[in-house]
Amino acid sequence: MQQLTPREIVAQLDRYIVGQADAKRAVAVAIRNRWRRQQLAEDLRKDVAPRNILMIGSTGVGKTEIARRLASLVNAPFLKVEATKYTEVGYHGRDVETMIRDLLDVALHMARVEMVEQVRKAAEMQVEDRLLDQLLPAGEYAPNWSDEEAKARHQRTREKLREELRAGTLEDRMVEISTEEKPAVGDMFSQAGLDLNPDMQNMLERMMPARRDTKRFTVSSARKFILSQEADKLIDRDRMVRDAIQSTEQAGIIFLDEIDKITGAEGGDGPDVSRSGVQRDLLPIIEGSTVNTKYGPVNTDHILFIAAGAFHKSTPSDLMPELQGRFPIRVELSDLTRDDFVRILTEPHNSLTRQQVALLGTEGVTVKFDRDAVDEIAQMAFDLNRKTQNIGARRLYTVMEKVFEQINYDAPDLVGKTVEITDSYVRQAVKTAVTSSDVKRLIL
Repeated sequence: MQQLTPREIVAQLDRYIVGQADAKRAVAVAIRNRWRRQQLAEDLRKDVAPRNILMIGSTGVGKTEIARRLASLVNAPFLKVEATKYTEVGYHGRDVETMIRDLLDVALHMARVEMVEQVRKAAEMQVEDRLLDQLLPAGEYAPNWSDEEAKARHQRTREKLREELRAGTLEDRMVEISTEEKPAVGDMFSQAGLDLNPDMQNMLERMMPARRDTKRFTVSSARKFILSQEADKLIDRDRMVRDAIQSTEQAGIIFLDEIDKITGAEGGDGPDVSRSGVQRDLLPIIEGSTVNTKYGPVNTDHILFIAAGAFHKSTPSDLMPELQGRFPIRVELSDLTRDDFVRILTEPHNSLTRQQVALLGTEGVTVKFDRDAVDEIAQMAFDLNRKTQNIGARRLYTVMEKVFEQINYDAPDLVGKTVEITDSYVRQAVKTAVTSSDVKRLIL
């Protein structure tokens, strides 16, 4: 993080996201401020709160992508949630504290991946020995270990198998691996729309017996499975949990989408448990509080919250004043124009045209786009957004799929051929869809 200046962060985001300079600058400064805070003295550092951001803009303009790419860029735990999925505490459904537990799960996964890489070499040696034990059981070839000749013969056979194993010639051989699985109690209850207290979840998980089984795998499949088992034995789980909690507290990012959907007028016939109630529950989480998880308490003082909403039927001022104050930085993302669509099709590192060329390249088909064809696709997407519902850049997926519908179907029969996409081809391919009165089927 310390190596990335705000200008460099924006430059990296520009590789994937077109336009929206204000939003990129806002998130870049927020991330840089995290590094600046770490350089402060301890007595001042604890009082520097994150500058949470409220993004305002229509769907498909890049709100989620900016947040997701930002988290990936700085390797921070990231969680995207919809504000509408939560209800007020005490009612059936998920309460807002579960987002912190879910963010910690993401951080735990990231910490485990990092620690597995640290012990990978030692784990791979253990994997190799376990596979050899399966391929060459000791008792089968050396029933009497007091016989030195039998012992040496077994060792020579084992080393020969080791060479074949490393050379990859035994990948299809079958071996038996013992497995042990514990029921995921939390998942069972969350699927039913319930969230267990962390202490209760821990107690139930300890009570539930592990399910042991023996399964047959090919050597190639068994290698991955055993590597996970052996790595779990080698990594320090206590340190993994400590690192994950610290990462969550100091670097976590939560993208709270559809926040405009929980705005609601005060009063009414009864409690609005999915609107004003959720806003009230969000306040302490965003302001800073301690959330109990099954791995220990997590403090939310320095988690960065990025909220987003279209605000078509409401405004940010419809949110509770206390919640508005938790998002001091507001940025408005502009609707995408035809020129933006052209840039989205051609400029980003993962542009749709590059994706389509690469996908059909796997079939041995070469695809070339005329500049006029790109302009036509952009114009069609722009027109459809104006005539029907504006879904932003997602409309490009609809038009592109229609353009390549027949080519994708015929691709296995076009090996070695070159397909040139022209503006006339685009018009012909999308003609029936554009002229049809039932344009609703084009909405993603």
